[in-house]
Amino acid sequence: MNTAASQLFGGQLNVVNIGLSMFEDDIRSQGAPVRTLDWTPPGGGKPEVIAALDALARPENAGRIEAANAEAVDRIKNAKPMLVGFGRAIDVVPGMTPTTILHSGPPVAWEDMSGPMKGAVTGALVFEGLAKDLADAARVAATGEITFSPCHEHQCVGSMAGVTSPSMYMHVVRNETHGNYAYTNLSEQLAKILRMGANDQSVIDRLVWMRDVLGPMLKEAVEFTGPIDLRLMLAQALHMGDEAHNRNIAGTVLLFQALAPGLLQSSFSEAQKKEVFDFIASSDYFSGPTWMATAKAALDAAHGIEGSTVVTTMARNGVEFGIRVSGLPGNHWLTGPAQKVIGPMFAGYKPEDSGLDIGDSAITETYGFGGFAMAAAPAIVALVGGTVEDAMAYTRDMALITTDQNPNVTIPALGFQGIPTGIDVRKVLETGILPVINTAIAHKDAGIGMIGAGITHPPVDVFEKAILALADKLA
Repeated sequence: MNTAASQLFGGQLNVVNIGLSMFEDDIRSQGAPVRTLDWTPPGGGKPEVIAALDALARPENAGRIEAANAEAVDRIKNAKPMLVGFGRAIDVVPGMTPTTILHSGPPVAWEDMSGPMKGAVTGALVFEGLAKDLADAARVAATGEITFSPCHEHQCVGSMAGVTSPSMYMHVVRNETHGNYAYTNLSEQLAKILRMGANDQSVIDRLVWMRDVLGPMLKEAVEFTGPIDLRLMLAQALHMGDEAHNRNIAGTVLLFQALAPGLLQSSFSEAQKKEVFDFIASSDYFSGPTWMATAKAALDAAHGIEGSTVVTTMARNGVEFGIRVSGLPGNHWLTGPAQKVIGPMFAGYKPEDSGLDIGDSAITETYGFGGFAMAAAPAIVALVGGTVEDAMAYTRDMALITTDQNPNVTIPALGFQGIPTGIDVRKVLETGILPVINTAIAHKDAGIGMIGAGITHPPVDVFEKAILALADKLA
């Protein structure tokens, strides 16, 4: 019988394969053209996640969520972070005490910390005079006399291990639109540095110089220059080829240009001014922490909006990856396992030497630059791996999981499209697309430091936990 089915399979087939790529190989081996669609069911096919997505999509919830998300994203877009000063953490950071050590990512106890974070903590304790050497610092850290707390719970962010101690100098960033403040410590530049877990005497000596010379000179500089508009400077940096997470060539030039007149007018000696100028020139990363505080100031203003599914924090401590969501206010962390970072390694190191993903610097992607804006900085692939086409594709993909575009920070290569803004946990789970993060790789052991850079993603677990918590809250 000449049925429609026999006619279909008796002729030339052009196949679209949805799901497992193994079927593509079988079809192609039989001579049929095939194209595979990379697709996964919403919520990974998990019934409880799908039920939560359905609950949030009900008419009584959907409109409320859309309004809340619009408010959250407006707060991010309209934030105007201004660099208003520098000061010691003990003097400016809420909740800082002489025996407090802040760290990156969600909460973690000393005994559970990764190698790089333990290395940074012990180095900071020696720097602060709370321990006489690294062995003594490990003992002190285990006594319970030191308060360990996430940077994010103190209006702070810290790159890599994020370790921040009382006498470290901090950026002071004020969100002029909403009145909140954000803080981050100074760049040690790139080398054997505390934030990567290194802690020898050269690291301690550099921290002492930063405390006694660099920090105070920067403080005086801003007193001369007045507040510096960081959102405007960030937008300029992206137009000049940065993505402002791991590529900061333009941003550092712009920031130095703004600070230089004040540095020159400061009360420090000519020799000390030369030391600071040489230090800034030693690495393009000088402005990296500045953009982290910029993003933190904007995202904190968007936190705590009832019903919002917008992510306001992504942070990693080398053991766990944590997110916070606007509609789950306070310090409601959703956590999952920290992931590996995949990318080029420095000579002499292998992937098995790598620690797991670590740092608060994913606040940049949470805002919409860094990995989300790689289309603005195709040269970043020389550091993190991949191709220029990959860099463009990452930005396009991130538009699929975000709520809007930020017209104040744009990407020339995409027709001056605004950066993707407002990660929506619903869209992450509906599309199966995870946020992309480009980041440095620290050695898994304390005392060594940075050994590469690459690309990573959050674990899907954190978004599943978020959607379940949001559905429960709106029930």
